[in-house]
Amino acid sequence: MASLFQRRRSKATQSARVRERRHEGFLRHASFRWAKISGGLCLLVIVSYALVDVTPRHNGGSWYGYTLGTIGAGLILWLTALGYRKRKMTSTAWSLKAWTSAHVYLGLSLIVIGTWHTGFQLGWNVHTLAWVLMMLVILSGLYGVVVYATLPAALSNNRDEMTQMQMLEAIRSFDRQLHSAAQPLAPADTAPVLAALDEDPFAGGIGARLTGRYPDCATAAAHRALSASRGSDNEAREKVVGLLAQKQAALGRLRQHLRIRALLEIWLYVHVPLTFALIAALSAHIVSVFFYW
Repeated sequence: MASLFQRRRSKATQSARVRERRHEGFLRHASFRWAKISGGLCLLVIVSYALVDVTPRHNGGSWYGYTLGTIGAGLILWLTALGYRKRKMTSTAWSLKAWTSAHVYLGLSLIVIGTWHTGFQLGWNVHTLAWVLMMLVILSGLYGVVVYATLPAALSNNRDEMTQMQMLEAIRSFDRQLHSAAQPLAPADTAPVLAALDEDPFAGGIGARLTGRYPDCATAAAHRALSASRGSDNEAREKVVGLLAQKQAALGRLRQHLRIRALLEIWLYVHVPLTFALIAALSAHIVSVFFYW
């Protein structure tokens, strides 16, 4: 009996571990395997840089500099393959999660590999341009790591199990109720309500989308105007004010949803073009090196 209990407990423990592995993030994948590999690679570069004697001093044109440059260029080209890899989702050793984890940590290792490759000799040339673009790509990638590690939970909490279409339907439902409730109002109070009914939930531009601030929100303006008004029947006006407050809350949820999605996606519009610019500068860097070799 005790043996049966132990087997069941062992099976339950194994199942819990499997579930934990399935739900672990890409940063923690395989117990930080790629963080350890990347850290070991950086340590190897730093130690070898200190031990290897290059005359007259370390530079990108030495045999050691060429070695680090080749490793760095190979890593950059390999890391750009993540976009293609996303289209082939598998659960093998090279799953999307494993690939993303390697992409992040090996990408960070380029800070050491690329900088030590230069021998800390930077100037106004195509070689430094390639290094600067590499650092910008890494910084934009770090932003992407931060938002993908933090914002999906905020997106889920804000949605509260509602889809974007359901949020829009809730706003339309309040509009229909407002249209009926505003009929007894005086003309001066009806005008701001009509402006709120005509409001486009998606209006505001990229600035409003990213900040979540909508200073020209017609619904908020109508709520302020009717809250301060005394020109209509109190009961009818209070009903409209209540509906405007509910619509404002529904709009706030939708706009927060759009804001989080924009923050999740906007970095790609920087990261991807910078990556192509880096590849172009890297190609020019390599060609110029072999041309003057």
